[in-house]
Amino acid sequence: MPSILSANTLSSGGYNVSNSLRLNAGDNPSAAVSQGTPTNVDKYTFSVWVKRADLGAANSKIFSVTSGGTYGEEKLEFNQDDLIWRQTEASEGNTNWERVTDRKFRDPSAWYHIVVAYDSTDGTAANRAKMYINGVQETSFSGSTNPGSGADSYTNTSGRSLKFFALHGNLNDQNNGGYFSEMVYIDGQQLPPTDFGEFDEDSGIWKPIDVSGLTFGDNGFYLEFKETGTSQNASGIGADTSGNGNHVAVTNITATDISTDTCTNNFATFNGSLKQMSTMALTEGNLQGATSSSHEAFFGSFFSSIGVTTGKWYAEFKCTGNANRVYVGISSNLEADILGSSGSAYTFAYKGNGWAYGGQDGKIAHTNSNTFLDYGAALSNNDILGVALDLDELEIYFSVNGTFQNSGDPTSGSSQTGGVVTAGAKVLNGSGSTGTYYFCVSDNDQSTVCTVQANFGSPIHSISSGNADGNGFGNFEYAVPSGYLALCTKNLAENG
Repeated sequence: MPSILSANTLSSGGYNVSNSLRLNAGDNPSAAVSQGTPTNVDKYTFSVWVKRADLGAANSKIFSVTSGGTYGEEKLEFNQDDLIWRQTEASEGNTNWERVTDRKFRDPSAWYHIVVAYDSTDGTAANRAKMYINGVQETSFSGSTNPGSGADSYTNTSGRSLKFFALHGNLNDQNNGGYFSEMVYIDGQQLPPTDFGEFDEDSGIWKPIDVSGLTFGDNGFYLEFKETGTSQNASGIGADTSGNGNHVAVTNITATDISTDTCTNNFATFNGSLKQMSTMALTEGNLQGATSSSHEAFFGSFFSSIGVTTGKWYAEFKCTGNANRVYVGISSNLEADILGSSGSAYTFAYKGNGWAYGGQDGKIAHTNSNTFLDYGAALSNNDILGVALDLDELEIYFSVNGTFQNSGDPTSGSSQTGGVVTAGAKVLNGSGSTGTYYFCVSDNDQSTVCTVQANFGSPIHSISSGNADGNGFGNFEYAVPSGYLALCTKNLAENG
C-alpha cells in the first residue's frame, strides 16, 4: 500500500500542507464541536491524515460521539492490536454495525490518509459504510456488519458533541498521541477519497489535494491547524476554514503542539517500533525519549525514523534529564544496541559503525573500536547538542549550545577541520562506503533515566531564535551550517 514517505516532494508545484497537530496522549488532549441541524443525518464523510506515535495503545481515539444510550458510541480509533476500528454501539456491547480492518498499521514514520464515508440510504448494504486508506478502499475486514437501511448517524445528530482524540464521555480517557493534518467533515454526502487526494503520476504515492472548494454541508468543517490560540473561534487552533464557522474547541492543546511535520513534508522522529525495552518511553509525537533505569546501552536506545546514505544533515538534541549520562550520535545499524556475546549489559555491541558524543565528559565513543576520544565539553541539563553529519566526506561534527566543539568547522569539506578525527580519515567507514546512517540516542548508566528531546526540524520545545536550513525547512535554536539540511522528505527528494 502506498504510504506518505516521499510525501508530495516529487513536484515543486504540488499542493502543500503547512501544519499538523502533534498530540501527546499523556497530556489528555481533546477537541469537540457541537453538531447543529444536519444537512442529512444519513450521509457524511470524514477525512484525516494521521502519523502514528503510540503503537499498541488501546482505544486510541480519532473521533467518538455518544449514541445517547448507556456507554454507546460511534467511534473511529486505533486499538491495541494496531487495527483500525470503525464501530457503532447503541449501548455497551450492543453493536449496530462495524468495520474492523484485518491488517495492522504499525509504521510510525508514515502518514496514513483515512476516509470513512457513510450513506445508510444506499440500496447495497455493503456500501453504506466505506473506509479508504491512502486512496484504496478497504474490502477485507476481521469484523464487519452493515448499517441498517436509513439508520441515522450518531456523528451527525443535532445536539450531539462530536469529540476528537478522546472518549466522548471522558476527555481524560482513550486519548490519542500522534500527528493529525487536513481534518475534514462533510455533512450530507458520501464522498470518494479522490475528493481529498490523488496518486502522484510519477511515484504512485497517495498525496493530498486542495479541498477548499468542497461543499461541506451545514455541520461540515475544515481544520488546517494554522492558528495558535485556544479559543473556539477563527483565531483558535481548531479554526474552521470551510466558511461555515464550525470552530472546534480544544482542550490541553497549545501553540507548541502545532507542527510543520505534515503529509506533504514528513520530518524524522524517533522510531517508535524500535524501542528495545518496554521501560523505555517515547512521548511528544516520538520526539522525546526516556531511557530505562534497568538497562545500559552505549548505542541505540532510540533511532531516527529516517536514515540517510548521502548528503549533509543537521539535527539538535535538547538533553533535559541526566544530560551527563546521555550519548547522542549516529549509527549505521539499527541493531547497534544488541548485547555482546557475553550477554552483559556493559558489553559494546560491534554491530553498527557509530559515533556518539558523551554527556559525562564530552568524549566521543566509537562502537567499532571501543575507544573514547577527547573532543568537547561535558553537558548539563537543557544543553542543546547539535549534530552535523557530512556523508559526502564521511565526517561528523558536534556543537554545544551553538558552538562547534574541537574548533570544528562543518563547512570545511575535505579538510575536515575539527571533525571527530584528523583530516583525511574516513571517520564513518574506512572503506569509504557508508551504508545507511541513523541519528540515535542512548545512555551509559543503568541507575539513571536520561531524557532527550530530538529536533529534526519540527521541535516540541519552544525556540527562542528560529533558524531554517538553506532550503527554508526546519526550525532550530542555532544556525544550521551552510549546506546542511533538516531531515525531512522535501530535502530527501533532492539528497540522501
